[in-house]
Amino acid sequence: MDVSLRSINEETIYAVLKLKVRQDQEQFVSPNAFSLAEAYIYNEAWPRAIYLTDIAVGFLMLADPFFINDNQASPSVELWRFMVDKRFQGKGIGKAALDKVVEHVKERGYKELYTSYFPAPGSPEPFYRKYGFDPTGEMDDDEVVMVLTF
Repeated sequence: MDVSLRSINEETIYAVLKLKVRQDQEQFVSPNAFSLAEAYIYNEAWPRAIYLTDIAVGFLMLADPFFINDNQASPSVELWRFMVDKRFQGKGIGKAALDKVVEHVKERGYKELYTSYFPAPGSPEPFYRKYGFDPTGEMDDDEVVMVLTF
């Protein structure tokens, strides 16, 4: 599967803004426009478009402390946003994109990848568990925190 992560720029932004999850999933992920606004404000943000060959199919954003502290005191990075457009779900694209994320964070020398989810029917919990994330026992506001340890 030809999945890649691309920078958000003048060539990719409009395609990313058009991506949507299913209506029943909207409670679990912020709209991409909101996430891109946050990326503009938070220096640690690493936003990327998920592409299948030459088609934008998703969006993700990491919180990477490398960008605010290049001595990398933190052993972990966070997956802040992760979505695959409703037209492309169930095809293995999410797993392939997460494989690319894991490759990226390992190359940077991180030992853990954190994420969180809002616990409700239809949440992404099964996807994260199947991938290998484990609950930490912690909550981030009303979200369950999970970790993938390398």
